[in-house]
This record gives sequence, C-alpha cells and structure tokens, in this order.
Amino acid sequence: MNDKPRYSRVSDIIDLAVFMSSRIQGVTISEIAERYNVSRRTAERMRDSLTCIFPQVDEIETDDNQKHWGFINYSIANLVSFSSKEIANIEQLQRRTTNKEMKEELGKTVEKIKTLNRKNKNSLENSIELIMQTEGYAVRQMPQYKIGIEIIEVIRDALHNSRMVSATYHNKERLLEPLGLIYGEKIYLIAREKAKGDGIYNYLLHKFENMQLTDKVFDKGEFNLQEYTNQSFGVYHGEILDVRLLFSPDLAEDASRYNFHPSQSGKFNDDGTYLLKFKASGSKEIIWHIFRWGAGCKILAPKSLKTEYKNYLEDNLKNYL
Repeated sequence: MNDKPRYSRVSDIIDLAVFMSSRIQGVTISEIAERYNVSRRTAERMRDSLTCIFPQVDEIETDDNQKHWGFINYSIANLVSFSSKEIANIEQLQRRTTNKEMKEELGKTVEKIKTLNRKNKNSLENSIELIMQTEGYAVRQMPQYKIGIEIIEVIRDALHNSRMVSATYHNKERLLEPLGLIYGEKIYLIAREKAKGDGIYNYLLHKFENMQLTDKVFDKGEFNLQEYTNQSFGVYHGEILDVRLLFSPDLAEDASRYNFHPSQSGKFNDDGTYLLKFKASGSKEIIWHIFRWGAGCKILAPKSLKTEYKNYLEDNLKNYL
C-alpha cells in the first residue's frame, strides 16, 4: 500500500481531528489506515502527530479488544450547535444521492457537524437515529412535489412520540398512525389508518390538508421502515418477484454500475452481456424502469413480469397504430 505524498499530511491531520472527535468511542488505527488509504505505521504516525497538537487525545476504554483513540473531555469546537433534525436532513441527502463523491463529502460534513455537538452527543445520536429509522427513501431518484415544512414537522413529532395525526385526504377526514416517510418521485407517508384496522398504506404527502397532531398515542409494534422499503422497487407493495434481467454488451458496463435495488447482484457473461438479479415487489415500477433501457434489456424471469411488460408495450403501441 502506497502512502500519500507529504503535502497532504497537514490536511489529513486536521481531518483526522474532526473524524476522531465525531466518534464517541474514538477510532482505531485500522480505521485511520482505511480512511486515509495508508499503511498501519503511517496511521500510527498520524495519531502521534495529532496527540502533539491536542494533548487531550488519549486511549478510550471500550468493550472490544481493539485500542480506540479519541478526545477525552474535550471538544475541538464547541461554539456552534446543530439540532438532530438539521443533521438528519443532511444524512437524508446522503442516503438519496447516487454520486459516490457527493456521498463521501456529505458524510464528512455530518462528521464535522457532530464534532460541534460533543456535549450532547449521546442524546443527539439517539434523536438522529430515530429520525433516520422513520424516514427512508424509495429506490429511485426523481423530482419531488413541494411539501409544506409544517406538515413534515407534524409528522416528525408524531413519529418521535408515537402519536396519531388527523388530516383531510381525498376530501375525507382520517385518523392515522404514522410509521415513516418514503422519498421518491413523490413523498409518501407510510401509516395505518384507524378506521381500516392493522393494514399499512401509502399516502401521497402533497395531498394532505389540515394535518394536526393529536394527543392519542399508538404502538408502532415491530414495523421496520427499511425492511418495508427494501421489499419494493419503488413505493408499490405486493408479491415479491425474483427478477432476472439480461443487458446487451453495449449496456452491460452501465448496468453493472447502476443502483437498481438493495438486493441486487450481477455478473458479466462470456459473451459480454450482464445478468442482473434482485427480489422486489412493484411490477409496474419495474417495467417502467426496464422500458428506459430500451431493447438492450431483456426480462428473463419471472414469466408473469415478461407477460405484463409485453401487454404494456402492446397497449401503448395501440395509440400509434
């Protein structure tokens, strides 16, 4: 492994101070080496250089067998504070971007902000984790409808305190148990509706009116938003399909780099084609997406999806015949 040129050391040391201060349990030498792509010996020298600048850096006791290094009763920046909501907003942007460089930059930005909240880090982390667990994203990135921030605030309060909300939806008064938000082409509220029993439904957020927080509490149960979103190709839920797509050689490279679904796996074939596999529900959104790839994308399985796609093409072609 090659060490970085010397000119990058100062910026790395400063970045290491932020990185180390952002972790309650500090960082290990291995984590330093991995983050900066340096040898273990260079990672140790980076730690030693940091301790010369900040005597407050010391070994932190943890439950594992590795040595962790961090700031002891000291913050490198305590003049600025950020709320858990503000930090969660940035982490939400990091989740939704498919640009690797942007994702890394947003990650470092969050680390810097957390460094400025050292005194309240435990409660802050808990609040951020709660928001991130209750706000997922659909597996695609598209333009969004504008939603009033006051509606988002009401829902976040409801999610945080497990309280029901009342609202008008399609000209009907509803009493809902909010379970999470999904960001995609549109923003959806995932919730149970008191009048409909225990079923889970998706509601278009921009169609709500007069949303109010109530005093009624509810039990979220074992609902997990990430597991719920990972079951679908977008926001539609239904039968889980074992999808297999074959991409032509001219599309193979692009397809191998594309984020289709969290469950995806793929391989290049000897003839230059690329085989993609994933499991998800939402056949309509799947075929809409397949259509974008044109004739170079072929559905191998399941048969029901091939039939639905064929019917979709024929129905649309009728308008031009």
